[in-house]
Amino acid sequence: MIRLTALSNPRAAQAFIDYMASRNIAIQMMPEGEGQFALWLADSQYQIEAEAELAAFLQNPGDEKYQAASWNMAESRTAKFFYPRQGLLTSLKQNAGPFTLSIMVVCIVVYAGLTLGFGNDVFSLLHFPATDEQQWQLWRLFSHALLHFSATHIVFNLLWWWVLGGKIEKHSGSAKLMQLFLLTALFSGLGQYAFEGPAFGGMSGVVYALLGYLWLMGALAPERGLSIEPAYVGFMLLWLAVGFFEPFGMAIANMAHLFGLVSGCALGVIDAKLRKAR
Repeated sequence: MIRLTALSNPRAAQAFIDYMASRNIAIQMMPEGEGQFALWLADSQYQIEAEAELAAFLQNPGDEKYQAASWNMAESRTAKFFYPRQGLLTSLKQNAGPFTLSIMVVCIVVYAGLTLGFGNDVFSLLHFPATDEQQWQLWRLFSHALLHFSATHIVFNLLWWWVLGGKIEKHSGSAKLMQLFLLTALFSGLGQYAFEGPAFGGMSGVVYALLGYLWLMGALAPERGLSIEPAYVGFMLLWLAVGFFEPFGMAIANMAHLFGLVSGCALGVIDAKLRKAR
């Protein structure tokens, strides 16, 4: 299934669902918390049509054709809402694509290596290039994002990666998420290295980049259906500011966060403007 968007008004969302059902295109509504209800397209072959109809609906949700569809579908609809019950693995797969899940698995394997007696070897292989010899080992420009040094570190980063990366991959495809991962891992790593040196690691720079990307896409091109809730943006920006004070003696890659956020915002502006130009 493909996530189209999230709405705060379930009655309006149901009107759109009924209208699409009248066109023989199945869409399901699922709660996401914080008063949001996600619309999921059941069959990917109708994605272009569904996104076009959704854009028209968002511009004029009070159009009579949506109300008429609700009346026409009322007799055949057996329930107003459908909330399928699903397990953890099903939820993980449903809300993320193969690249999102693959990076999560690799991070977990790397973390296991760090904690099971191979810490020096794993870190030496994956950290940001620090010597003249390592500067030609190009994988290091990206592999530093796979390193995590505590359970809290990896859980926090992978949770956000799953939420933000999964949303982007489901909407825009694996190639787009891979592009964002590589570019923002590079820029966030360069920023952290320039100010603090090569002793760092973690997905947080990429996570902040995805946050910035979704934030700017939602602000500049809302018709694309890619956005993030303002509460999430506020929380992450607050944590970005707090990180510079290194609370509880935590070692935080603050420049990676900052450069990641800036690079993600820049990519969001580019994608939003290019799409509008086309």
